[in-house]
Amino acid sequence: RERGVGWAVEQYERLRGSKVYASFDIDAVDPAFAPGTGTPEVGGLTSYDALALVRGLRGLDLVGFDLVEVAPQYDSPGQITALLAANLMFEFLSVVALGR
Repeated sequence: RERGVGWAVEQYERLRGSKVYASFDIDAVDPAFAPGTGTPEVGGLTSYDALALVRGLRGLDLVGFDLVEVAPQYDSPGQITALLAANLMFEFLSVVALGR
């Protein structure tokens, strides 16, 4: 966390030339941005960080992806976890489409 999202995305370079399957666990996101999970992680990622991590996959040979741990029964009335999850899935799909 101290090195930041930019550093994490830089590490993706090691994956170039390989087929990549990405899995995003929503409970890595701070509950202020994603309360709808079974294991909230105080001090977790912001929604901006989460989107940046997924967008950073551009240029890799992404062959599949998933997003796990969304628990609608714990989400806020405004369903902010569901909105973030939908946004992240859109970004994953965009990365795949742009890579073709």
